[in-house]
Amino acid sequence: MKRILIAEDEAAIREFIVINLKRSGYDVTEASNGREAIDKYNECGGDFDIALLDIMMLEVDGLEVCKYLRQQSSTIGIIMLTAKTQEMDRVTGLLVGADDYVVKPFSPSELMARIDAIYRRVTVNKSSEGTGKSGGELIVSGDFTLNLRNRTLNKKDELVELTQVEFQIMEYFMSNPGVSLSRLDILKYVWGEAYYGDEKIVDVNIRRLRMKIEDEASRPEHITTVWGTGYKWVP
Repeated sequence: MKRILIAEDEAAIREFIVINLKRSGYDVTEASNGREAIDKYNECGGDFDIALLDIMMLEVDGLEVCKYLRQQSSTIGIIMLTAKTQEMDRVTGLLVGADDYVVKPFSPSELMARIDAIYRRVTVNKSSEGTGKSGGELIVSGDFTLNLRNRTLNKKDELVELTQVEFQIMEYFMSNPGVSLSRLDILKYVWGEAYYGDEKIVDVNIRRLRMKIEDEASRPEHITTVWGTGYKWVP
């Protein structure tokens, strides 16, 4: 069963989303504010594939919920619901662990396309973990080792915690060392051909990755910028 937690304080919007989720075969748990979302996540033992979080909520906002959920799980898919005026909050959401965002107002088809794309990534990740094997196909690049079966990244034998989006970006980079990859290339590889959003989501995830893998995020040596194009992986 595809399990999703939705936290939205506007009842009409929440009801509209829930109807579309159930039509698409999702088992939905609803919360009307951030505090309730955290409580329901814990009551269910964190047994969710995806969390859909509105940023502006009472008691605890969506950013805090996102941060909490990401601390509990690196595999749960997290999508933020934002208003057009909340661009800085969208960036912050991605930096604290969200995988994607959807801007209000949105169409049912756009929302479900985003949710289904995240669910497919989560499913791949969980199936890889479910093998229970420590071996598997490896990509070794300098000090970094990417295990494609366990979906883990190590730097000098130290585990680097990644979300599934970050893992896919690293897989793309490490499979193409020294190759200039455009933002559009990365967007299509990770988010899919039918992605509705803009290329800024790539830049924010790159910034987050640099904070995790570079010795100095402000002076990256491995994920380098190719001005006017995109990024390049340097082992």
